[in-house]
Amino acid sequence: MCNFCRVLAFMLLLLPALASAQQKDTLTKRLDSLAKNPDSTGAKQKNIVAPSFYNENTRITPRVYVLLTLDDMKQQWTAPLRATSSDWLKVGGFAAATTAAVLWADRPVNKFAVTQIRTNKSVVNASTYVTNFGGDWEAYTLVALGTYGFVFHKEKEKTTTFLATQAYITAAAIETAVKYLTSRQRPNYYDVVTGKNSHVFHGPFYHFLKKDDASFQSFPSGHTTVAFAAATVFAMEYRQYRAVPIIAYSAATAIGISRIVQNAHWISDVMVGAALGFLCGRQVVNNYHRYSKLQLENEKKKRNTISFNLNYYNGTLMPGFIYTFR
Repeated sequence: MCNFCRVLAFMLLLLPALASAQQKDTLTKRLDSLAKNPDSTGAKQKNIVAPSFYNENTRITPRVYVLLTLDDMKQQWTAPLRATSSDWLKVGGFAAATTAAVLWADRPVNKFAVTQIRTNKSVVNASTYVTNFGGDWEAYTLVALGTYGFVFHKEKEKTTTFLATQAYITAAAIETAVKYLTSRQRPNYYDVVTGKNSHVFHGPFYHFLKKDDASFQSFPSGHTTVAFAAATVFAMEYRQYRAVPIIAYSAATAIGISRIVQNAHWISDVMVGAALGFLCGRQVVNNYHRYSKLQLENEKKKRNTISFNLNYYNGTLMPGFIYTFR
């Protein structure tokens, strides 16, 4: 991602706070409330992904798209406040695995990647192709899916396209913020004095002080983050087709591996990017289905309603009831 794109994505992080400060619409409050307790039994949220579920009542309008995107970012940042003890155990386990990767896997894997760069041109060419085509592949997929949805009036395909772009935006914004806060040195940056690279985390906004600031934006891998964000949307929305999750996550994994072989990222960068992308994609999908649930509940309330009115007939005021069937 270019520096302008990163700054733009970073600025997007400020919008949820501004929106929530001025937003009087209770929809965001209801969405956030459902996020705290997604299922009445306390179990994992179960989303209905049948094509018939996607209709005029659950469609994403421009206003809803903006509202959901802002709420997605807010929910991502406030997720620790809703985490259960089980969630913290998982976070702790992943943090331990990431720490182990930083201490014992980053350098050995990097040495292997550098060896491949020097000796195996076919591997390098393949990884270059995957890295360069990765972003295009995501764009082509979204354009094709979205075009199919709009041309043939397929609400599910249109919705999935919108959700994938929301996941991409949310993941890119958060990944950009983490890069600025950690300022980790890339493996392909070598000290001019020692001739060695380092996997040091320099801390908040350190890379702004460097001329080659892109060399201090290693953690996490942006390519991997957005690839897994989009892949998770496809995997969840089309989970009834076993091949879709396999293809989606395989493609995202290939992009992550290519970043290691290209000597652009440490393996721990890719690990965290994959996890962040997965969490963003899952949150975006779940938040949309919470919105759909609220829409369907509102629609049910409108059915079979009773209304009271007064009619004037032959000089007499007569009360009446109207029962509406839908």
